[in-house]
Amino acid sequence: MSARGGLGGHTARVPSGEVTSSEGRTRLRGHRRSRAQRIKRGWVWNQFFVLEEYMGSEPQYVGKLHTDLDHGDNAVKYTLSGEGAGSIFTIDQITGDIHALVGLDREERSYYTLRAQAVDIHSGVPLEPESEFIIKVQDINDNEPRFPDSPYSASVPEMSPTGTYVTQVTATDADDPTYGNSARIVYSILHGQPYFSVDPKSGVIRTALANMDREVKEEYQVLLQAKDMGGQLGGLASTTTINITLGDVNDNPPRFAKSIFHLRVPESASVGSAVGRIRAHDLDAGSNAEVDYIIVPGDEGNMFDILSDGQTQEGVVVLKKALDYETKKSYTFKVEASNAQLDPRFLHLGPFKDSAMVKVNVLDVDEPPVFTKPSYSLEVYEDTPPGTIIGSVTAHDLDASSSAVRYSLEWLSESDSCFDIDTVEGTISTNDYLDRETAVQHNITAVATKINNPLLFTKVSVAVSVLDVNEYPPELAVPPDTFVCEKSRVGQVIQTVSAVDKDLPPVGQRFFFKSPKELRNRNFTIRDFGNNTAGIVTRRSAFQRHLLDVYTLPIVVEDSGYPAQSSTSTLTIRVCSCGAGGSLLTCSAEAIFLPVGLSTGALMAILLCVSLLLVVAALYMGQRRHKEKETLMTSKEDIRDNVIHYDDEGGGEADTRAFDMGTLRNTHPHRSSTLSTSPQREKNGYGDGVLLHLSSRSDNVRTPDIHCQTASIIAAVNKSATLTSCGRVTEGDAEKIREFIEQRLKESQQGYAAPPYDSLATYAYEGNGSLAGSLSSIEESWVIDDTGDFSSLGNWGQPFQTLANILDKQAFDDAEES
Repeated sequence: MSARGGLGGHTARVPSGEVTSSEGRTRLRGHRRSRAQRIKRGWVWNQFFVLEEYMGSEPQYVGKLHTDLDHGDNAVKYTLSGEGAGSIFTIDQITGDIHALVGLDREERSYYTLRAQAVDIHSGVPLEPESEFIIKVQDINDNEPRFPDSPYSASVPEMSPTGTYVTQVTATDADDPTYGNSARIVYSILHGQPYFSVDPKSGVIRTALANMDREVKEEYQVLLQAKDMGGQLGGLASTTTINITLGDVNDNPPRFAKSIFHLRVPESASVGSAVGRIRAHDLDAGSNAEVDYIIVPGDEGNMFDILSDGQTQEGVVVLKKALDYETKKSYTFKVEASNAQLDPRFLHLGPFKDSAMVKVNVLDVDEPPVFTKPSYSLEVYEDTPPGTIIGSVTAHDLDASSSAVRYSLEWLSESDSCFDIDTVEGTISTNDYLDRETAVQHNITAVATKINNPLLFTKVSVAVSVLDVNEYPPELAVPPDTFVCEKSRVGQVIQTVSAVDKDLPPVGQRFFFKSPKELRNRNFTIRDFGNNTAGIVTRRSAFQRHLLDVYTLPIVVEDSGYPAQSSTSTLTIRVCSCGAGGSLLTCSAEAIFLPVGLSTGALMAILLCVSLLLVVAALYMGQRRHKEKETLMTSKEDIRDNVIHYDDEGGGEADTRAFDMGTLRNTHPHRSSTLSTSPQREKNGYGDGVLLHLSSRSDNVRTPDIHCQTASIIAAVNKSATLTSCGRVTEGDAEKIREFIEQRLKESQQGYAAPPYDSLATYAYEGNGSLAGSLSSIEESWVIDDTGDFSSLGNWGQPFQTLANILDKQAFDDAEES
């Protein structure tokens, strides 16, 4: 089968395909007259071409199909199938001519694939195998170039050299780039020269003129053309617009429009307020147009400051100090403007800065009065009489009118009524008594008002400090717990005390600590450290808690004010048991009788021994009561020395204050007339002088109970004795004394009285006494320290320690009840 293309007119022969049907083989035999020969045929079709956009009235001829088996007898039929068969392409079944029924567009479809078949027209048997061929749409220049992103925008810095790249544009053509010159585009500039140029093939746009100035012309519009057919005559073309903007560079310095600026500001303007604005113009844009303003240093420029406004690029003149029209009416200073960012490429053009003068005129304003001080401080002593002037305030009108000023006080609180001010002179006085302990300082407000314009006034703060008058005595700051250890040493500081004073202490205030002059304490003393504190110092060692566990110490505190004030306080000191290093172990009363570590068995053994001693003492006293004593002095020992044992030496023969020696010499002064006729006197147990002394002192002086009671009973017995006895103790009187002693012995066994070894138990057998007198001071011995300290009884021996403990306990109970 052969095919003839409609465009080229040539014919190409190719082997045909095999015919496999029986009918076909019969016909082939008939034509070639050969029975045994087998014929092989095959189809290979040439490409067909059809022009696009065909505008003719008749269908466009495409080509012709033909097989060698077609001898022109109309026995062969040609069929066409595939893309566009029957609708776009048609075939003449007898002749094999192919026509295009419609106009084709290569830009929509560039080729079609079809299949051809040659069959026997009578039997429909294929004479050759089906073969495939292509019909290609031949391109024509029917599409102009197009700019898909039109219009275009670009930017290039000003002052750029020639040939600086600006942008690149590309046009597209829908025609076939592989066939002819339909899609070959050439670029050219129709408008925009001589500033820019374009590369004809690539479409790259560059600057064509050097040093284009943005400040002269900022925007350019370039008209660019793209033409196909290589730019030849008859080619299709299109245009686009490119907007090119020149970018700014800092090639211009700031410039002031004038050499001097005039500003005005009222003298009442507040510090920090804006006085006015000045501006230096810069032809550049953006950050290149930013201007920095400074005031050139000078005397008059110190009153102002200048700030740069980043939005308007103006210089804002700001008031730096307060103005006064009466002092200075105008100020002149120099301002300099410069670029914040510099481009080193253009420094050769000159300095990028400019300067101008600024003159500020101060406007006069009617102002309120002005006080001579920003604030006032006054002082007044408390308890100052009302109406006393304590100070003054002064204000002046600085305006040219110089109006008079009137003063007043602004009452903000009730305490402000304690003061008054003279409306003309401005003197401040008190209206009431002031008390520093109530308010240390008063803050009042004085007001100065112009007479010719009451709306103009000024306020000032006045601080009135109330000075202290020494009216309160200092008070001892007593510690919560003060104690002394039993094993304390002499001179040991056991406590530090201080003082407080309600008065406001001035500079150098001192407190002085001392003991009262009329009271002398033998146990403790006070040591003033000189720093407003004092120490409690022991005057002796070895305090015995079982004898006395609490001491009181009066302390006088005096201040250094005028007049000096003082107060007396009592410090209570407990005797405590302390461990090593002065650590406190116990201060309780139970620890006195039950030492730590004493077991129950040991305590029972001690109690048994004490009981045996009491029984032996009772037997001894029972034997002695049967013996009559002719004289008290039965041994070399003076019994009176056993009455009271003391360590202090008396005043000797001249000491008559401690004891009335006449009483000892005359033991019966009150009954001398009654007993004068008695030829002989029996010695009783006590000398009458001693009995009278003990009886008279027992009411006012604290002495051991056994002393007083014994003396009272013996004195009563002596008074009741008859004259016939001549002062001699009878059997009945001795029986009363014996009963009393036995009763005291029983009480002593129960722990209520002194043991039987007390020498006071033998007073019933004492003689009339010694006429020579005594060197001791019995009165002083019996007078116990009126502080209630019975610890001296312990010096008489172990039996009197229990007695002293009982008396101290009784004195403590009496003090608590009082």
